Amino acid sequence: MSGTNDLIDVHAHFTTAHYVEAAKAAGHVLPAGMPEAYWPQWTARQHLDLMDETGIGRAVLSLSSPGVYFGDEPAARQLAREVNEFCADVVGQYPARFGQFATLPLPDVDGSLTELAYCFDQLGVDGVVLLSNHAGIRLGDKRFHPVLAELDRRAAVVLLHPTVYAGHDELSFGRPQAMIEFLFETARTVTDFILTGAAERFGRIRLIVPHLGGVLPSLAERIELFRTIDGEPADRATVAETLGRFYYDLAGTPSKHQIAALTSISKPGRLLYGSDYAWTRREHVLRLLTSLDVAFDGCNAGWRSRTTQNANILLAPGR
Repeated sequence: MSGTNDLIDVHAHFTTAHYVEAAKAAGHVLPAGMPEAYWPQWTARQHLDLMDETGIGRAVLSLSSPGVYFGDEPAARQLAREVNEFCADVVGQYPARFGQFATLPLPDVDGSLTELAYCFDQLGVDGVVLLSNHAGIRLGDKRFHPVLAELDRRAAVVLLHPTVYAGHDELSFGRPQAMIEFLFETARTVTDFILTGAAERFGRIRLIVPHLGGVLPSLAERIELFRTIDGEPADRATVAETLGRFYYDLAGTPSKHQIAALTSISKPGRLLYGSDYAWTRREHVLRLLTSLDVAFDGCNAGWRSRTTQNANILLAPGR
C-alpha cells in the first residue's frame, strides 16, 4: 500500500504516559466508554513505521479527547504546555514527517490566549485542535470569542474534534460514546458555530470538520429550514454555503455512501486525509485506506494526490 503518494494526515493523534495517567486520575479510565486498554501507548517510531507502510509522508499530530482540562485551571495550563512542548520536540526530531496542532487549556480563556501565542510564536505550530465542547461550553459561545478572535487574526487552521458531553452516558445506553455520540456531538457544535454567527464573524479561521462531517450532510437542509423558520435574516449565508467553506477530513469509516453524502456539502478542494491513528489501530488504518480507494472508484490514486494537494495549500507557511 505504500508508494510515492506522500499522503498528508491532518487527523493523527499522540499521547504521553503522563497525559494518560492524568486523564485516568481525572476519571477518564474508560476513554469515551472504550475499554481502558484502548488508551494508545504512542511512540514516534511506531507511527513512522505505519506511515512508511501506508505512504503517509507527513502527519500533523494533535491531542484527542478528553483534552487537558479536568476542572483545575493551573493544572490544565501546565499539562497543555507539557504536551505541546513534547509534540514540538517530536516535530523537531522529524520535521519532514510530523507537524503539530497545539492543545489549549480551554475553557480557561486567559490561559489559552497565553498558550496560543507561545505555540504559534515560539513553537511554530501548524494550527490548534479544539474540542466540540470544553467543560460543556461549545465553540461558538461568546465566552470563547477572545480565543476565536485571535485565531481569526492569525487565519489559523483549527482541527475540531468531538468529545464527551454531560448526559452522553445515558444517551449511549452503555455503548462507547465514540460509536454514535461523537458524530452528533460534532454536528451540534458545528451547527451552533453557524447559528450563533461565530462562523461568519470569525470567517478567516480555517476549520477542519472531522470524520467526513459526521451526520452533518444529512442534517444540513433541516438546519436551514429551521433557521429560516426561526426568523434568521434572509441575507445571511445559508447553512449549505457556510458548510461549503469548511474543510473535512476522511477519518472514520469511509464508504461510497458516506463519500456521496459528504460531497453534498463539500467540494473536492476541501477534502483532507485523516487516519485517526493512534486511537484508530494500525490494522484499521490499513483497512480504511482500502475503503477509501474503493469509495473513490477502486484503487484510484486520484483522491490521494487531491487530498495531499489540498493539505499542502491549507498548511502552507505564511498563508
